Amino acid sequence: MGEFLNDWGLSIPTFLPIIGAAAMLLIPKDREHLHKLIALATTVAVAVFGLLLLIQFIDNDDYGALNFVVDKGWIDVIDSRYIMGVDGISLPLILLTMLIVPLCVVYSWNHFPEPHNPKAFLMLLLILETGMIGTFAAQDLILFFVFFEVVLLPMYFMIGVWGGENRRYAAIKFFLFTLFGSALMLVSFLALYFLADAGTFDMRLLPEAAAGIAKSSQAWVFGGMFLGFGIKVPMFPFHTWLPDAHTEAPTVGSVILAAVLLKLGTYGFVRIAIPILPEAAAEWAPFIGLLAVIGIIYGALGCLAQRDLKRLVAFSSVAHMGFVMLGIATLTDFGINAAVFGMVAHGLITGMLFFLAGSVKERYHTLDMSRLGGLLVQAPRMGWILGFCAMASLGLPGLAGFWGEFPAILASYNPAAVLSEEIFRSYMVIAALGTVLAAGYLLWMLQKTAFGTPRKEFADDPHIRDATASEYMAWAPLLILIVVLGVYPHLLFGATDPAVVNSLNACLDSATSGTCFDAAAGK
Repeated sequence: MGEFLNDWGLSIPTFLPIIGAAAMLLIPKDREHLHKLIALATTVAVAVFGLLLLIQFIDNDDYGALNFVVDKGWIDVIDSRYIMGVDGISLPLILLTMLIVPLCVVYSWNHFPEPHNPKAFLMLLLILETGMIGTFAAQDLILFFVFFEVVLLPMYFMIGVWGGENRRYAAIKFFLFTLFGSALMLVSFLALYFLADAGTFDMRLLPEAAAGIAKSSQAWVFGGMFLGFGIKVPMFPFHTWLPDAHTEAPTVGSVILAAVLLKLGTYGFVRIAIPILPEAAAEWAPFIGLLAVIGIIYGALGCLAQRDLKRLVAFSSVAHMGFVMLGIATLTDFGINAAVFGMVAHGLITGMLFFLAGSVKERYHTLDMSRLGGLLVQAPRMGWILGFCAMASLGLPGLAGFWGEFPAILASYNPAAVLSEEIFRSYMVIAALGTVLAAGYLLWMLQKTAFGTPRKEFADDPHIRDATASEYMAWAPLLILIVVLGVYPHLLFGATDPAVVNSLNACLDSATSGTCFDAAAGK
């Protein structure tokens, strides 16, 4: 079994969703139940493969190195190869993807948005899964770019076809922003290929091959990646597409967007930009840190100004991803470990909040918090789950959100040796203030929606019911993981730390000058 996983363990779960979508294409649209079964069976099979990979990964006991490596010829004319691999950085994000997608299928079972077309909707969801898993597993820049772009069209159609009243505007805005960033990212990849000594797209070789690139050239190449990945995160001031996309997207689209798609940008910084161009990263880090803390405060203030529940959760993502980018900007193993944990925690918690927002919208037909209230009276279990997720999102100790924020703030106190301690300690203070604002807007949201008595227009509505079986099935794994990772964070830190240290040490080994950041700083 081990040899089979080493040869096919990544390729099968990556492309199995595409096979499932192709099978659905051959089945008539009106056979809805069969389409649901195929989508569920496909995504569960992918999750089973993920579980087998995790077991084998633990048996290998080498979290810092790439496991299950596949290196085959692909596009020889441009020296691009089909290279896949997983280490302690990418494994949690792949497993998160493999968990979220089947839960979205389960939730959608009785919650398909209008226009009612389960076949097309589920096919797009499966294509998205292939793109997301492939992005986290790719070890070739062109392969990474292809998978990175695969997610663009399915999400565009999800928003544009099944979204709200302003869906076309939101879908086009999402598409253009992301496409612009992707174009700059591709130019940076091509520049790396031509400037690096080896002339390769192999991400395993590029840290050493790119060491000879002039510092000024590195800064320009990193700038292109910064825009490409930063728009996807999204960082302030590139965030404006996110609240519109989240507000208009169907519930499952919002969950996928928050739980996984935003992580493609932050993962790009951790996997590609920083290890390959460490000197440029050190030059850009203070600027990245500045935008991160602006995003934290701006996102929190934006939440306080919202009246729409879904839009409030969307602005909270801008703030939470600011904490992730602050950890990355410290250029320390401690900060980057915090960033990876923050990605997973945000995926679990904010994914749950969007699930809840969708269920509230289905029952009340509005997300206007001035019209909501009394959820604890009419649907008490949903109300308590909303309260639990609000506590997790504001960073309550003992829940996963705490380990996504506190270590990033702590890492700012002692950034990498080449960075200014005074600047980053100022960022630390600002980020800490952001946690206070987070408590303010989340508790205000909870008070508006869950507490009090139901409004007259909904007081006697028979359609307002508590959580259903399919909702419990979709939510339970996320709620359990929020607690487990909050109580025992080493489950995740133990996997990510060796890979993060190896990644930073690789850039140190390949550096030709003494300006590379100190990977040991911040320990």
